[in-house]
Amino acid sequence: MNCTDTAPALKILAAAAAAGRLTPSAAGNIRSWLTEPRYEEYRAAVGEDLQAGKFAELNDAFWNVIPFGTGGRRGKMYPIGSAVMNARTVGESAQGLAEYFRSRPIGSAPLACAIACDTRHRSADFARLSAEIMAAAGYTVYFLEGYRSTPELSFAVRFKQCVCGIMVTASHNPPSDNGFKAYGPTGGQLVPPDDKGVISRVMEVDRIERVPFEQAVAAGKIVICTDEVDRAYQAAVLQQSFSGPRELKVVYSPLHGVGSTAILPVLKAAGFKQVHEFGPHAKPDGDFPNVPGHVSNPENTAVFDSIIDEARTSGADLAMATDPDCDRLGAAAPLTTDAASPWETFTGNQIGALLTDFVLQKRKEAGRLTSQHYVVKTLVTTELIRRIAESYGVRCLGNLQVGFKWIGQTMDEAGPELFVLGTEESHGYLVGQYARDKDGVVATMLLAELAASAKAAGQTLHQRLGALFVQYGCHLEKTISLTMPGEQGMEDMQRLMQRFRASPPTVLADLRVAAVRDYQELTTTVDGQVQPLDGPRGDMVILDLNSEGNYVAVRPSGTEPKVKFYMFTRHPPQDGGDLAASKRLLAERLTALEHDLRMFAQM
Repeated sequence: MNCTDTAPALKILAAAAAAGRLTPSAAGNIRSWLTEPRYEEYRAAVGEDLQAGKFAELNDAFWNVIPFGTGGRRGKMYPIGSAVMNARTVGESAQGLAEYFRSRPIGSAPLACAIACDTRHRSADFARLSAEIMAAAGYTVYFLEGYRSTPELSFAVRFKQCVCGIMVTASHNPPSDNGFKAYGPTGGQLVPPDDKGVISRVMEVDRIERVPFEQAVAAGKIVICTDEVDRAYQAAVLQQSFSGPRELKVVYSPLHGVGSTAILPVLKAAGFKQVHEFGPHAKPDGDFPNVPGHVSNPENTAVFDSIIDEARTSGADLAMATDPDCDRLGAAAPLTTDAASPWETFTGNQIGALLTDFVLQKRKEAGRLTSQHYVVKTLVTTELIRRIAESYGVRCLGNLQVGFKWIGQTMDEAGPELFVLGTEESHGYLVGQYARDKDGVVATMLLAELAASAKAAGQTLHQRLGALFVQYGCHLEKTISLTMPGEQGMEDMQRLMQRFRASPPTVLADLRVAAVRDYQELTTTVDGQVQPLDGPRGDMVILDLNSEGNYVAVRPSGTEPKVKFYMFTRHPPQDGGDLAASKRLLAERLTALEHDLRMFAQM
């Protein structure tokens, strides 16, 4: 369709906008796609949707320009549209990334970019497209062919001394989604000023230049290096292993993602001989069949129902699962060593606490721990991590906004040689200096080592966690999300966050709200008195309750159309106290907190 063919489509567009069938922002973006030369190849498809009256689809596809958030660009896929993932928005992302780092030389490093993708629909297409664009822009592209993990991509950026990297994934989102994660020269996701610099370039993209993939391979501009990077990455993970018992039976699920490409060989090399891949989730498949709701998120306890069934039947000691791009780990284990014991899953905070204690204990035993060493967590990750770190005499750097990119940045600022472990509540963990993103592979290996150690001592992982609760106090946390899609949802999220700032609840559950920490304004309000807040700026509010260790954090997601509530409860340690009773008390408090927060959000 050339410029003269757009008149019928523009007429339909004007009528639909006038009738309120298209929002003003969607109509404006559609008009751009119909009239601006850079969108010429998409005009016919836009016109077809207008003629077919697909106004709901067009509103969803064009209501805004899909933003970069804490994890990059992520959203639904649709062949056309500025608010969705498609060849144009992925192409703009790659072109903008290429132009930004081409204009910002990193020392003497040559222009190079590492690229990988997960098992989602169109991931391979988007990865090849990105490679063609980077090659046309003068980059040498180190391409991980097939499906590989996000942490391996982070490693590849560093290993191949690239100035940037691209991971095509939407993490644990539904099958309808995909995403574009952009990485800087450290192997971490983009942080200031690079994030804003790339965004600016992306928004300014006019033409997208490409060179055919096979032509670029023949010319040496795209280098297929999967085997080489696999070997180096797995060796780097195995360097984080600790000696100890290996008598453990494991059931592992990749949840139809990439995890088996590294986890199975790493566990075998680490000495675990009884590892069974869960068959119903083994096949790489972007539809995520046999997974509840077709959402492969190890944070969802329902994901483990069938895995636990097989683990119990086979006499396994531990069940683990990673999300499609294998940067998050979930796990479940029996409550006791009794063969008939029920099983329960672990929260991300609980896995983080177990790994923190295990790694610090092992390093202390080896004489490789000093007061200058540190662990890193975010503001919405359990304070149990801090208490464990302090008991070992190491620092805990935890004044960070949500997103593992801030953990990666902290590593480089504080000195990676002193870094021990990074963890966030959403099942993300890193041990070692080889990457700057969370890694489900190293977490799987270390959790298996901990479980084997606990088994040799006559404990399950849940009993090991109970011992931490006895020592540091019982900590229970819960995260809930309120989905608010579309343009109206964005407005609703902004209004809700403003209410938490201007007129927050005064009581939640059985506790009074004692202070309000506003990380956007960097203020703390106590009894009406406003004080400066020492913290990282971001769109988050924390309500501190009048019992130490009990608080609630509220923030809009940076990558999904939802508001997240993070609830934290704690009962202090008691000599000879009843741990089960403390858990029941805190579980009831979490239920009450959730009820009150949902009611406040609906007001």
